[in-house]
Amino acid sequence: MITIGGRAIGPGRPPYVVAELSGNHNGSLERALSIVDAVAEAGAHALKLQTYRPDTLTIDCDGPAFRLGEEHELWGGENLYRLFERAHTPWEWHEPIFERARERGLAAFSAPFDPTAVELLEKLGVPAYKIASSEIVDLPLIRLAAATGKPLIISTGMASAAEIDAAVSAARAAGCTQLAVLSCTASYPADPSESNLRSLPLLAALTGEVVGLSDHTPGLGAALAAVGLGACLIEKHVTMARADGGVDSAFSLEPAELAALVVESERAWRSLGEVAIGPRPSEREGLRFRRSLYVVRDVRAGEPVTPDNVRSIRPAGGLPPDAAEQVMGRHFTRDVPFGTPLSWDLI
Repeated sequence: MITIGGRAIGPGRPPYVVAELSGNHNGSLERALSIVDAVAEAGAHALKLQTYRPDTLTIDCDGPAFRLGEEHELWGGENLYRLFERAHTPWEWHEPIFERARERGLAAFSAPFDPTAVELLEKLGVPAYKIASSEIVDLPLIRLAAATGKPLIISTGMASAAEIDAAVSAARAAGCTQLAVLSCTASYPADPSESNLRSLPLLAALTGEVVGLSDHTPGLGAALAAVGLGACLIEKHVTMARADGGVDSAFSLEPAELAALVVESERAWRSLGEVAIGPRPSEREGLRFRRSLYVVRDVRAGEPVTPDNVRSIRPAGGLPPDAAEQVMGRHFTRDVPFGTPLSWDLI
């Protein structure tokens, strides 16, 4: 179990929904704040940013190694520095964004990408840290974030079991006592067929930590399936409208979809219930309306039992339907009125 902003996250608790702002502000602080408001109105529990500058992630070089492959669905051929320049959230925006989030009842935290980002986020009093999938191999960064003593969420996109173990071990050794590990497919957008959500219980068993899903697939299906497999935290990118464009818009939820995720993920979690076979408390009244054998017209003593005077109908109370073959041809021992449940003493 971990706790962020006073809310417990873990097995036995409703899913914790984190809305990722990322680059969907499209270069406008006003738009960023509008997304914060929309996230709050949708009922999400937290807002997450990414804290970097282009220079803290890469260098302004245009060599082939610094360009995405042409086959990339969204950013094919783009220069890394230019992409990060377009997508990053200016550091001076963090304080007003976090302040608006807190005013709206949201926990607000971020994914730092270097020590200067951790320094900034500590000054802003974030309640937790996120380690992005690509940074799972940056063990010094993980140790630095873990050393703050705050909850740490690690995405595992592209990571091997050994790399996940190294990251978790580094976090624990640096003092992290509240850790969540997220399954993730680090492609944008991600194909649902590559989500491999059946691995969630294995991820929980391997790490011994709270697990969740950082989801880049379209729609809600993968997130809801993940809840059924033990995900306690769901992270999705959010935009005001995909039609507005932006670096992440293609795999982002719109506000109404985010609201649906909040409602349906909790509904999915509640539906898991417990391991039990048998009538539920709410079904007790329904038990009265199972079929049974009833006398369906007035009969006289001595009359034979026939399909015309005894039938399997609702409600319960008479002999079971399967007794029909045993009772047919027997004779009534007394007069029996229409609507009487059939019992052995009547024949």
